[in-house]
Amino acid sequence: MKIAILDDYQNVAQDFADWKSLDAELEVFTSHIDDSDELVARLAGAEVVVAMRERTRFPAELLARLTDLKLLVSTGHRNAAIDLKAAEERGILVCGTGYLPHPTAEHTWALILAAQRHLDVELPAMRQGRWQTTVGVPLHGRTLGLLGLGRLGSRVAKVGQAFGMETIAWSQNLTSERAAEHGVTAVAKEELFRRSDVLSVHLVLSKRTRGLVGAAELALMKPDSLLVNTSRGPIVDEAALVDALRRRAIGGAALDVFDVEPLPADHPLRTLDNAVLTPHLGYVTRDVYDVFFRDAVEDIAAWRAGSPVRVMSLT
Repeated sequence: MKIAILDDYQNVAQDFADWKSLDAELEVFTSHIDDSDELVARLAGAEVVVAMRERTRFPAELLARLTDLKLLVSTGHRNAAIDLKAAEERGILVCGTGYLPHPTAEHTWALILAAQRHLDVELPAMRQGRWQTTVGVPLHGRTLGLLGLGRLGSRVAKVGQAFGMETIAWSQNLTSERAAEHGVTAVAKEELFRRSDVLSVHLVLSKRTRGLVGAAELALMKPDSLLVNTSRGPIVDEAALVDALRRRAIGGAALDVFDVEPLPADHPLRTLDNAVLTPHLGYVTRDVYDVFFRDAVEDIAAWRAGSPVRVMSLT
């Protein structure tokens, strides 16, 4: 059996699980393959493909060309980049893995603090011999807005409250009672954007949420507010955000996710001094990788034994 592991940027997948127990040929790809023709050629003969989150898309047309593929394992319990219907039609089983929410919540706060205290400027300045080049913005007494109050949003809210922030939230199905369980006030969508000093996105990408934060929403925000996104890039209209940042219509953005990943070297976001950027690091921790790759090996072994686990379905 041949197994291909995609997008293992740090070349660490083999360190986090007992792949030898599968007694299979293992090929690890440490760089992203964007070209579909090249991807099909490189995956020839692979019965099993392990995909890291949504780094590689598997639309119907690609799945049709992967004629050897029988099992597609995705790290995490959902993957919007896989056409599950097409996979089912072609007899390709798709399985997921466990996931831990706290690393992304932690990284959200790393981004917020980096942006508010200008760490992207001060850290290199220290190495260059300079001293105190910026003035930071405190969090105490400010308003933290959560666009989504699920497993991640509620964790981020709790930390904001520890900093002494007022916490408000909106999502399409959020009730006042549910928000109150987390010490958060549910507000209307427009009010969320108007009142937030820091607005953090914590929604799942879907047809309903794609482009949810657009030019109209950004126009409602305070001129010194910070937009944070550690969820999925396409939830925010990237062109509208770049325009708002260029015009300094908002104070800044702290982003871990983007429309195209890896973010192109010539992308305009890389040139903006009011954007703090990290390369989708929210979940990239030892604890999460332990779960991802241990479960991936378990998925493959269970499938080969005829008793698949953690099967992703359309329902």
